[in-house]
Amino acid sequence: MDLTGRILLAALFAAGAVQKTLDPGAAQGLLAGLGAPVWLVWPALGLNALLAIGLLWPPTVRQAAIVAAGYCALTSVFHFQPQDGWQMSIFVKNWAIAGGLLVLAAAHRPA
Repeated sequence: MDLTGRILLAALFAAGAVQKTLDPGAAQGLLAGLGAPVWLVWPALGLNALLAIGLLWPPTVRQAAIVAAGYCALTSVFHFQPQDGWQMSIFVKNWAIAGGLLVLAAAHRPA
């Protein structure tokens, strides 16, 4: 079950990397809307790809899960738009995913 969960979480970050590759404008629009530099889409793309790999490669699962939880918490800021129910759904999902990643990190503590 651990591997299945890690694959599903990794797929989320891999999809984020692919989405940013194919349509960087969507993420850049969110960044611009908050007054953040649009070039941040490129490090975010790289981080998404690294997190996907890190969640799958056993020696890095704990570290990747902790970083990914922080990433989900940080990026939830972009979705905190109380007037938009869809964005608020993404906001809540980001926090739920962060929680699951922290549970994964706890399960992968060194012996």
